[in-house]
Amino acid sequence: MSLNHVPLIINIPIINKFINTSKLLIVSNSEQEMAFVKDLITIFKNVEMSNITNKDNLEDIVNRIETSINRAWTKNAKWSRISRHSKQ
Repeated sequence: MSLNHVPLIINIPIINKFINTSKLLIVSNSEQEMAFVKDLITIFKNVEMSNITNKDNLEDIVNRIETSINRAWTKNAKWSRISRHSKQ
């Protein structure tokens, strides 16, 4: 069988370089995870939905939920350095 094309060969340089980065994370099955879940439950229990009468009210409530979840995450998460050997 003959080929009607020429194989394309590309060299991709791989640099052994340390990239320092970090992220907020909550370790599974930790006290922080339990606290975060409790915070989420409280957030959703306290959502007042009786005044959802139009799209603007709904968007306002959704934005408040988002802000509350972000605060709960930031409160309970820890900064972790990420390296090429990290498991996260």
